[in-house]
Amino acid sequence: MQRLLFSLLIINILLACGGTNGTDRGQGEVDREERTVLRIPAFNADSAFHFVERQVAFGPRVPNTEAHRQAGKWLRQSMERFADTVYIQETRVRAYDGTNLQIKNIIGVFQPEKRRRILLCAHWDSRPYADHDPDPANHYTPIDGANDGASGVGVLLEIARLLGETPTQVGIDIIFFDAEDYGRHRLSNVPDGDHWALGAQHWARNPHRLDYDARFGILLDMVGASDATFKREGYSMLYAPNVVRKVWETAQSIGHGHLFPEQDGNFVVDDHYYVNRIRRIPTINIIHQDDRTSHGFFPQWHTMGDNMDVIDPYTLRAVGETVLHVIYNQ
Repeated sequence: MQRLLFSLLIINILLACGGTNGTDRGQGEVDREERTVLRIPAFNADSAFHFVERQVAFGPRVPNTEAHRQAGKWLRQSMERFADTVYIQETRVRAYDGTNLQIKNIIGVFQPEKRRRILLCAHWDSRPYADHDPDPANHYTPIDGANDGASGVGVLLEIARLLGETPTQVGIDIIFFDAEDYGRHRLSNVPDGDHWALGAQHWARNPHRLDYDARFGILLDMVGASDATFKREGYSMLYAPNVVRKVWETAQSIGHGHLFPEQDGNFVVDDHYYVNRIRRIPTINIIHQDDRTSHGFFPQWHTMGDNMDVIDPYTLRAVGETVLHVIYNQ
């Protein structure tokens, strides 16, 4: 009896001091891991701005050009620094005018073992024509594409950097689509067709993993200009209204609601359209729409004025923070 009482006393003392109960200690470790995963890292707008600037420094990133090849090489190396696995999907596509384009989709995979996944994407090529420039002499001149292309990639590169340091609870795939902006020239007599988003069309039919699926996707396009307005794009509302609601509510909750108004925008044929229609992953488009211009986009769209002068670090931060809060709260 005394031996039993003594044993009980020792057990009580150990428990009071923290004990050696492996289950309790393991639970504490799990709690600490969960707190680490749920911590949302700070989006660095200066870093994102640098990533935009770095792309523009290569020159217009038009398929079949040296600037395009060098920019693609840099993007691949950047993603290899951040992601667990990188896929380079190279192919040849035919443009609206019959030109054969050598293109590559650049895909960074984070935590490939996770079954629950989210897709983030942007296009990394730039427009071969300034066909909306006020000067007709520039209508066949390629553009820098600082906002239309490089801004979305810049935001996602900064997110990729953060993902490499602080993992999410779900797997993330970041895709830089090629040949989004090689659509028909405004003055061309070629009929309308599936001339845009050629890289996204190829990937949607031939994903980097045969069975690839994601809970949802977010496309970023023209997300860096001052006074941006991200209305609820039409195909996003058609295919993924719940995702739109989640993203817009998140933006409002963290103080960026003035950039994400509760207003419906136009239908825009962009990379997300083919991800939705072909791959059937509910994907939305965060894209700058402006009622004050005749074409409905930011004033410098498809002009020589789409250069670094239009890029505003605050807009990059607002979009980046919104996306980060969405993916880290899944």
